[in-house]
Amino acid sequence: MHFHVPGIYLRKEPIETDPIMPASSPRLTELAHGGGCGCKLAPSVLQSLLADQPMMGTFSQLLVGAETSDDAAVWQVDDNLAIIATTDFFMPMVDDPHDFGRIAATNAISDIYAMGGRPIMALAILGVPVSKLEPAVVRQILQGGASICAEAGIPVAGGHSIDAPEPIYGLAVIGLIRPDQVRRNAGAQAGDALILTKGIGVGIYSAAIKRGALPEGAYDEMIASTTLLNRVGSELASDPAVHGITDVTGFGLLGHSLEMARGSGLSLTIRQDAVPLLTHAQALAREGFVTGASPRNWDSYGSGIVLPEDCPDWQRMLLTDPQTSGGLLVACAADAADALVERIRAAGYPLVARIGTAEAGPPRVVVV
Repeated sequence: MHFHVPGIYLRKEPIETDPIMPASSPRLTELAHGGGCGCKLAPSVLQSLLADQPMMGTFSQLLVGAETSDDAAVWQVDDNLAIIATTDFFMPMVDDPHDFGRIAATNAISDIYAMGGRPIMALAILGVPVSKLEPAVVRQILQGGASICAEAGIPVAGGHSIDAPEPIYGLAVIGLIRPDQVRRNAGAQAGDALILTKGIGVGIYSAAIKRGALPEGAYDEMIASTTLLNRVGSELASDPAVHGITDVTGFGLLGHSLEMARGSGLSLTIRQDAVPLLTHAQALAREGFVTGASPRNWDSYGSGIVLPEDCPDWQRMLLTDPQTSGGLLVACAADAADALVERIRAAGYPLVARIGTAEAGPPRVVVV
């Protein structure tokens, strides 16, 4: 039996009185075998699991389903309104519970913005090892998520919780959009420019955190990036020069670029020297601070990527680095790209950069 408390459903008995609750809580990352979007199943594993799932082509109102690995589902209500639905959750990549909640919520809401929509409501998803975490820690996770939802202007209207062996938190989010403004990862056009709105290196920073090697100031830089809402996506969707959008998360820049290439039936070229990086990402990658997701990502989709012959392993790990609450990858008309970059920068995304092009050719990603 459940009862409702702000933002979540919990057991009938208050957690505060549970006799098995600990006197103190361990570090969040000690309780999880992975963290952030690095927890995602490898692309090849996910593809095999979904291979025999029924396609939704018989539902004419379903504008976007699972066919092109897009960021969210879209259901058309009428000529002027469509509903966007998504869910995202993961294990902690940081030990601060409030920051964990903020990062997870920002990441979940991003899928709505990546489709060009406006979020209107969220439901919390919570799994906690109740015998290991103090109630105050769990409340901080929920409060962190609720603070980001408040920043996005939406309520956490409810949710569901379970007793789980590892801490898990995220959101199911509902958004709205005009059907003609939906922006898919399959919308890129030949001749388009590619824009990335945030820097790469979140997974590398999280690997350094686990080994106690993150440089001074880098944690604040990572939090600033991972809690920056991708709300600019809602604005970009109304611009006819913007043809496609996706967010860069657990599969890394190359993985999500390849999804755009395959969905659009185009060849994407990425200039590695133009890709924006978090301040210490390159140095840490050179020192071997990478997550287990980076090699898994490469093993899953490397056959669709063309790298320079002299590309070092650390550079490849940067490009496959799983991004938690990463930026938006935007495909737009080339003659509008520079103005869009400045517009996005003015909206609060200082590392935004023009990183490549989309051209006719076999669906793949070429790094130069």
